[in-house]
Amino acid sequence: MFKGFYNLTSGMLSQGRRLDVVSHNMTNVSTAGYKADVYTDSTFQDVMISRLGNKDKVNSTEIGQETYILAPSELWTDYTQGSIEETGFPLDFAIQGEGFFQVRRVGGETGYTRSGNFCLDQDNYLCLSGQGRVLDAQGQDIQLETDRLYADRDGNIYEEESRNYLATLGVFSFPDNNALERNDRGLFMGAGAQPSENYTILHKCVERSNVDMTDVMVSMITTQRALQSAAEILKIYDQVISKDTTEIGRM
Repeated sequence: MFKGFYNLTSGMLSQGRRLDVVSHNMTNVSTAGYKADVYTDSTFQDVMISRLGNKDKVNSTEIGQETYILAPSELWTDYTQGSIEETGFPLDFAIQGEGFFQVRRVGGETGYTRSGNFCLDQDNYLCLSGQGRVLDAQGQDIQLETDRLYADRDGNIYEEESRNYLATLGVFSFPDNNALERNDRGLFMGAGAQPSENYTILHKCVERSNVDMTDVMVSMITTQRALQSAAEILKIYDQVISKDTTEIGRM
């Protein structure tokens, strides 16, 4: 009886965490460059169930396995490519392939992002709104005197009419993206960044979120139903336990 109580409680906690992740993905379905989080859970070691005789309990017969309490296993990020959308805005850039744009936040902290919907700050530096300034291939701030730009597939930025060279967007990759951590502002943080080689820059385009809205909706409905079912059964367990306790007290 109590084993089922604990199993249901752990299941509710796990489904609650899963619902948090699904909700966060749904919130960012329209965020350029967003990479979906994936939550997984696991059970404690499987236990073999054996059947024993009523009198002779020497020989047992294995009849199956049982798993116990659910526990969080891993929260990882899906780095697959999102779809490319043409916007027509001169300060929009998308990475097709491997790599991240590098952004220096106020205070000098450096982070990485796939979001390329940039703007110019008050000093005409290329920046990601609310995050910081975008860096070039040498890790320097990119200052542009105009937003009338042309960019080639390598990320070289030129003045649109004169074709004067202005800067080159820095694109960096990591040996293992799974070692990156996402901070509370949505930037990926990590060490060991190297200039990326396997990429193409698409000008006047952005990479959309790789969240599949259909999958997210299905996952949300499934998780909510599992959570509600566990809660209802937990109430029944609680009523049975309370009744048993009351009846035993009367004996």
